[in-house]
Amino acid sequence: MAMENSNYGIITNLSRQFNVSRPFIYDAIDSLKAVFPIIFNKESSNLNAIDKKMAVSHILSLKLEGKCSIENISTLMKRFELANNSVGFISQYLSHVGSLLPSTLINREDNVRLLVFASDEVFAKNKPILVTVDPVSSAILKIELSDTRKAKDWIAHWNCIENNGHIAIYLVSDEGTGLTSGHSQGLPDVPWQPDTFHAIAHRLGLWVDRFEKGAYQVMEKEYKCQKTIASAKSPAVIAKRRVAYNAAMEESSKKIELYEDFKYLYSGIVRELHVFDSNGNLRSRKNAEENIQISLDLIDTLGRKTLSDTIKKIRKSVPELLGYFDHASTIVKKLEDSGLDQDPLKTLCAGWQWHKMYIKSKKSGSRNYCQEHERFCLELAGGYFQEDYEVIKEQVYHELNHIVQSSAMVECVNSIIRPYLNTSNNQISQEMLNLIMFYHNHRRYNSGERAHKTPYEILSGKTQEKDWLELIFEIIGDEDASTGKIQHSRYPGLTFYKKNFCKIDLCCGASDDYKPVVGSLK
Repeated sequence: MAMENSNYGIITNLSRQFNVSRPFIYDAIDSLKAVFPIIFNKESSNLNAIDKKMAVSHILSLKLEGKCSIENISTLMKRFELANNSVGFISQYLSHVGSLLPSTLINREDNVRLLVFASDEVFAKNKPILVTVDPVSSAILKIELSDTRKAKDWIAHWNCIENNGHIAIYLVSDEGTGLTSGHSQGLPDVPWQPDTFHAIAHRLGLWVDRFEKGAYQVMEKEYKCQKTIASAKSPAVIAKRRVAYNAAMEESSKKIELYEDFKYLYSGIVRELHVFDSNGNLRSRKNAEENIQISLDLIDTLGRKTLSDTIKKIRKSVPELLGYFDHASTIVKKLEDSGLDQDPLKTLCAGWQWHKMYIKSKKSGSRNYCQEHERFCLELAGGYFQEDYEVIKEQVYHELNHIVQSSAMVECVNSIIRPYLNTSNNQISQEMLNLIMFYHNHRRYNSGERAHKTPYEILSGKTQEKDWLELIFEIIGDEDASTGKIQHSRYPGLTFYKKNFCKIDLCCGASDDYKPVVGSLK
């Protein structure tokens, strides 16, 4: 009756009164629920099963789509008089479903997938969560809760992904110690692409804002000094204030010049990161590196010690910073070999470049400017390809999207994970991370360039006919939530019972704390 009415504290009081563990009481309750369909008629049993499925559907939807806390899920389910609305049941059920899902995306096709790996970590109460994403499809390849983020952790992380049929073309990440050390030890033959945002924009972009703010401050000071001259009466005071005004005007001129010089050089460095020029020609990596080094030398002459220290760090990463140029050359060669004429192909390459600039732009004016140029390029390409335009444009854009120069996508995935951490007070389990990964990979985007597609669809190239919730029910099979008994769809003929047997490390599969009663599990 306590479980049915969701009375708080009854289970704890019973465990203390009879000197038994709480799991023992929950097992007794599960056994009691198991005989309900036998005691009552068949119609009631069917109704109970329907109510149960509706309840667990609400639990999964509210948690994953609504990003609700367990307490809020319980409150909402009670309001709508749904069964299994206790906090304990909801928590256990989410953990149970998550334990049946893998922490690594498994490639079930015969051939391996060659992908760009974008890796980063997000923190839950100082505990790292290691994440690797395919930046083209945005699919999460692996997500795991780890004790540390050292090289050995990343090596095991990437090995697990590769063991499941996903091989790295090159790795994109920031310059974290564990990441870079793990790459050199675990993926020595895989090129490493430093994140151009962290290497350039994050470091130097801050100085643009800093110099601009400093220029506005001295301009305001100059304006105030000018106003005080008009209010002066005596020649001595006028002369004194005019001296202060001239000094402020000179300082203002220097600050404005410093800001404009730095912004010009910084913008030049950012332009050197572009793969194609305005005509769609593939740019030379060597020339881009030389121009970046020249710009860095000129910035160094501005005479700011802290800025010079930043320039030294950037210089170290320049030799590896433009590694994506080599991959771009391979992709362009592949497109040319497919039979596309060079001129229309260059037009689409230029359009793709403008599209990327449009995505990165923050201000509406810049976005409109980039969008207009992309539209112009696409109109020219449409004239070349006529009725084949849409198919060819999608093909070219898809191939060019494999040119990845930043780990921005994994940052986006981190921002997707963060709300779940916030609603759980940063206390999250591996089972919950498995659920988040499955939901993200199989949910359908509502807007953006991936609208109406799921990450797994883009990754696999196969249409996903069913909703993510239906797929979860298919994976967990005909599961009796009241008894903990599972008939797993992936292992027909096997029955599992959730008990505390020793865990089997499947590397890439679910964390397996289910012991097969019939048959064997490889």
